[in-house]
Amino acid sequence: MSPSIKQIRYICAVAEYKHFSKAAEACFVTQSTLSAAIQDLESQLGVIIFERSKKSVLITPSGEKLLDQARKILGEIEDFVSLAKMSQDVLTGDIRLGVIPTIGPFILPGLLKELRESYPKLGLYLKEDLSAKLYRHLQQGELDLIILAFPYSLPEMDTVSLFKDEFLLCLPAGHQLEKSKQVKQSQLQGQSLLLLEEGHCLRDHALEACKLEKADTNLVYQGTSLHTLVHMVANGLGVTLLPQIAVAADVLGETKLQLRKFTNENVSREIGLAWRKSDPRRDEYFLLADFIRQNAEKLQNN
Repeated sequence: MSPSIKQIRYICAVAEYKHFSKAAEACFVTQSTLSAAIQDLESQLGVIIFERSKKSVLITPSGEKLLDQARKILGEIEDFVSLAKMSQDVLTGDIRLGVIPTIGPFILPGLLKELRESYPKLGLYLKEDLSAKLYRHLQQGELDLIILAFPYSLPEMDTVSLFKDEFLLCLPAGHQLEKSKQVKQSQLQGQSLLLLEEGHCLRDHALEACKLEKADTNLVYQGTSLHTLVHMVANGLGVTLLPQIAVAADVLGETKLQLRKFTNENVSREIGLAWRKSDPRRDEYFLLADFIRQNAEKLQNN
């Protein structure tokens, strides 16, 4: 007897939530139904996928290998459905788009308005999350596309670059670097640098772009959003690095903080789009990429 699609969805849900009750709720079944289905699957395959205890759910090494394949299967099922729904009209129907928090709030409001006017038959459903979670949702077919910052490992995905997003140094009033029209990466050594907490790829991209190791600076604060970092700088706790798209979207507000460019033109991150290689809507995604690219240029030039 072959595993069912439901069983595959159930094990992916448990791996996502690390909790049987929450996974059952997400799958709209009772916990007993989900647990029984997974136990049946483990029995069929002759392997243990999850180690269960009262406090935690752990994935076994064999389970990790099976889950990687399970996510691919779910993604291919969604691509199968997409192929059946394809029509002659481009950018129609529904697209589920994932985006990371350091991009979404700054480009999506204007982009969605333009998309609605240009492609009124397109239904865009959005999910904001960290890169690792978005990638898993894309693998499993729960998302069609993700917008994130490169470099980021995306096995078995097609990617396309959208635009470069320059990093700017944000300074509090009276800071010693305020007198410089431009700054060098080396001038950040020893500074009190405010960055996003672990898990946000912007943190690593900013350090890499400035050729800094964690030991080169004093990481005095780890924020959860760019808006939080801006307010910490305004209170004199240090300096931070802000992407140009956030600055163009007025992340500084009424703070009157100072911004300085770097002398090196490569102090930036690359924003891109990714989708499953098996997805039949590839041509439409390239069209959407062009649309995003054009509108991002308008935003950056404002």
